[in-house]
Amino acid sequence: MITLYSILLTVAVYLSARYFTKKYPSPLTSPVFLSTVIIIIILKISKISYPDYKQAKIIMTYLLGPATVSLAVPIYKNRDLFIKYIWAAVSGLFIGSISTIASALFIAKGLHLSKIYLLGMTVKSVTVPVATEIGGIIHGNISLIAAFVIITGMIGAMFGAKLLSWFKIDHPFARGLSIGTIAHGIGTAEAVKEGEIQGAVSGAAMGIAAVLTSIIVPYIINFIT
Repeated sequence: MITLYSILLTVAVYLSARYFTKKYPSPLTSPVFLSTVIIIIILKISKISYPDYKQAKIIMTYLLGPATVSLAVPIYKNRDLFIKYIWAAVSGLFIGSISTIASALFIAKGLHLSKIYLLGMTVKSVTVPVATEIGGIIHGNISLIAAFVIITGMIGAMFGAKLLSWFKIDHPFARGLSIGTIAHGIGTAEAVKEGEIQGAVSGAAMGIAAVLTSIIVPYIINFIT
């Protein structure tokens, strides 16, 4: 019963958060951020612990597989666009991936954070399944890595589109590429709302950036730790 209750609660809160976002658009009413806060509060009030909620999480996470695969449809439909901007995309992905890793290292070093935080922050812009695998290779704390990834995705979803608009970056391809490279799956969910091109490019960028990061990070870590 707890599992069913948790699934229904999560779905209901998320749908409510989406409705609330449409009515009161703001970075702080981003569905992922708002629903996460509300669900945590309700679970606390209901005295449902994370281990109790975990089975529901496993079921819902499993469903992410087909949802992620479905991103291939708009990617295929817009394949000509990818070919047209292939070199811009490759350079953008490479620079973006390096920048996210470098910024994490500079922040961690500048704040004199311990090695465990430094390792966790280097993979903050990669989707959780890939980030945790990289974490195992670099001997990072998996829970901390997951937390940094989720926080980064939320920030990207909340403020990414606003920042791009502020800097007058309006091209759908550029917007999708930026959000997917930095804010992985959570950001891609927001990019899809902007349009099919943004969603398709963001989905592709998310996957390619994950591959690039998984190649780059282990080598960088060997030099700085």
